[in-house]
Amino acid sequence: MQIGTIYLVGAGPGPADLLTLRAARLIEAARVIVHDGLVGPDILGLARADARLIPVAKRRARHTMAQDDINALLVDEALAGRDVVRLKGGDPFIFGRGGEEAEAARAAGVPVEIIPGISAANGAAAASGIALTHRDASSIVSFVAGQCKGLSEQDWSGLAGAGRTLVIYMGVSTAPQIAEKLMGDGLAPDMPIAVIENAARPEMRVLRGLLAGLPQLVAREAVKSPALIVIGEVTARENAAVAALAKEAAQ
Repeated sequence: MQIGTIYLVGAGPGPADLLTLRAARLIEAARVIVHDGLVGPDILGLARADARLIPVAKRRARHTMAQDDINALLVDEALAGRDVVRLKGGDPFIFGRGGEEAEAARAAGVPVEIIPGISAANGAAAASGIALTHRDASSIVSFVAGQCKGLSEQDWSGLAGAGRTLVIYMGVSTAPQIAEKLMGDGLAPDMPIAVIENAARPEMRVLRGLLAGLPQLVAREAVKSPALIVIGEVTARENAAVAALAKEAAQ
């Protein structure tokens, strides 16, 4: 029997019209789609009527399926001769465990192809008008996971500060520890920050504040995942630009 191919497809930040053309074509043609919880109904709505949709949603402390089981599912489907589209929010290789799934496929002798997607960080920044790099504010961007074991022991020194932008994935529930960690490493309490919830979706919120007030901001606004935390001067530039335009228009 011919072995199927596993396609690790980035579904982007949410809206179907932000998919790549290749991603959209694979979804439309797929007979088996294994998808994360962040993949919305408008994207799944592109699937053919007879496609088998298999949800493997992950939420904090609540996993529909363990990662090893997801790996086994993908491999088993392919070994049975079926092509599999594995849909992952954002880009499959940025905090999407796509690397683990690709390794499992290759170890089993299953062909695997990677289809990149707009990452959550890029999508959130674009939708909120925040330039992650700016000649006057930042020439370095770093991505870190804020929800993982040993957070306090991780070395984030040099990732945030003057001329740098730090983007934190999965940091809503650990916002107090994140603020404490960064300030403990010497970052100024008044460093501008932004929390972007449901980026690029109709219900998107962009909440701005200062690093010292990050925990209170998250709690007061009842921020829910999916959300990104952006630390750096770039988060204040869009506000300044809007205020300048408004002042100019009023004159």
